[in-house]
Amino acid sequence: MTDIPDVLEVAKSGYDLLLENKKVRVMEIRLKPGEKSPMHNHPNDHVIYVVKDAQFKLGFPNGKSDVFDLKNGQVLWIEAGSHQTENIGPTDGHCIVVETK
Repeated sequence: MTDIPDVLEVAKSGYDLLLENKKVRVMEIRLKPGEKSPMHNHPNDHVIYVVKDAQFKLGFPNGKSDVFDLKNGQVLWIEAGSHQTENIGPTDGHCIVVETK
């Protein structure tokens, strides 16, 4: 359990819910260069499908961060947890997130 709010409660500018049912939650992420989502929680493990090349920086509650050079067609697995997302590259970022329940 975390005190950090769910992604769809706080990251309204860059995240859109496409589908939710008892098995999955599917979201679309669109972040312009320099745009940042606030710290948020993904309560479920999830798959990221990269629609457009971008460079995202994920910042974690413990102060650490990771930079991801995302390439069109790339697929990533991310375990449930909290982070902040920032587009640190020169292009618009566009991904599809599928959370398993």
